[in-house]
Amino acid sequence: MRRTGHKSFKEIDLLVEGFDKPVLLRKNPRARRFTLRVSHTNRQAILTVPTYSKIQEASEFLAEHEDWLRQKLNELPEPIPFANDEILPFKGDPHLIQFVGSTKRRGVVYRVREGSSKGTKSQNSLADQFGDLPLICVTGAEEHGPRRLADWLKSEARKEIDKRVSYHADQLGLSPKRLSIRDQSSRWGSCSTTGVLSFSWRLILAPSHVLDYVAAHEVAHLKEMNHGPKFWRLVRKTFPDMEEPQHWLSQFGAELHRYGMPE
Repeated sequence: MRRTGHKSFKEIDLLVEGFDKPVLLRKNPRARRFTLRVSHTNRQAILTVPTYSKIQEASEFLAEHEDWLRQKLNELPEPIPFANDEILPFKGDPHLIQFVGSTKRRGVVYRVREGSSKGTKSQNSLADQFGDLPLICVTGAEEHGPRRLADWLKSEARKEIDKRVSYHADQLGLSPKRLSIRDQSSRWGSCSTTGVLSFSWRLILAPSHVLDYVAAHEVAHLKEMNHGPKFWRLVRKTFPDMEEPQHWLSQFGAELHRYGMPE
């Protein structure tokens, strides 16, 4: 095992024999112990350690947990890129991605809800095979398709999250400072002490009630920055049936991180 790059020890890469990607080693002043996790977003192991830790200690910790780490990395679902003819969930429903080239229709990205080959110009498309699926059509040059699709998904996520946050904030008499849409790997949403709510854009891939629940959850944190009984009473007040989306995220949430990854 050896370190790579010219970063300070606040954050460095550790090359571990037998692993495709280096382990990201981070020092955190709030950490009181070593914590090892696997990021589903970038498919990389992250080891967080207290600020006083030494590289040798980190190396020994990784050696002790190598089998566990290898198992977790092997369990990661196969990535699905934003590519022509791939299937992508949108609000919980599978859609067929179609890069349709130049067109004057509708916008940069548009949906064709009735499925079949309508709206697509691809001659060797899977649209015939999956004719019952709605389409997500991406216009323009194919090499720009993945970025255009990602931008559209983030825009759709912002619109939907903004709508649900406004609803739950009104229900609870609370006011967030602003919204931030990111690609968070460890949490679906978060609330800062200054009232900024952050959400993963990948929630737009999940069923709508799952996104709705996460919005309610983070709005409740504007008043209760904990997970105590008062917090859960707030969540249930604005979102009574919270167990089902909680179960969905526990069972299927990790799958959402596989989409948009390169092959």
